Amino acid sequence: MTTPHSSTPRVELRPVAPEDEEFLLDVYASTRADEMALVDWTDEIKRAFLRSQLTAQRADYEARFPAADYRVILADGAPAGRLWTARTAEQIRLLDIALLPEFQNRGVGKLLLRALIEESERARLPLRHMVYQFNEGGMRFYERLGFTPVGTAGAYVEMERVPPATAPPAS
Repeated sequence: MTTPHSSTPRVELRPVAPEDEEFLLDVYASTRADEMALVDWTDEIKRAFLRSQLTAQRADYEARFPAADYRVILADGAPAGRLWTARTAEQIRLLDIALLPEFQNRGVGKLLLRALIEESERARLPLRHMVYQFNEGGMRFYERLGFTPVGTAGAYVEMERVPPATAPPAS
């Protein structure tokens, strides 16, 4: 995947493999670090809790989207995060994107989202994603990329980007 400028790392995706389990747990833990800082648990208990939460999350995604695509994000060859997507006849669903803190704010997420936007335009399918309602930075990020809020589910806002009517048909 090409990058728009030299400070953005070279980004690639590869399928998740069984040996990625601990890395994926590290990525998930990084998304919940602020929350875990508030509890008075040992590191071992925190890790066990996060492992159970990650397992439940993946089971939920697999139940709702059995053909979902689970990828490890590589930035300049180094494991940097995860990208989980689902494609159906009705939509392209960004289930989850997460980057380790050291890879954030370097253009990786934007590059991956732009690739999904291009795919959605080629396929003439909406691109959808759930964003935590109190994640103001995340909401602004998706809005800048053309997503609009279309509903809520609990503490999440469903964001959608509909391809322009002039998008070329899928080939």
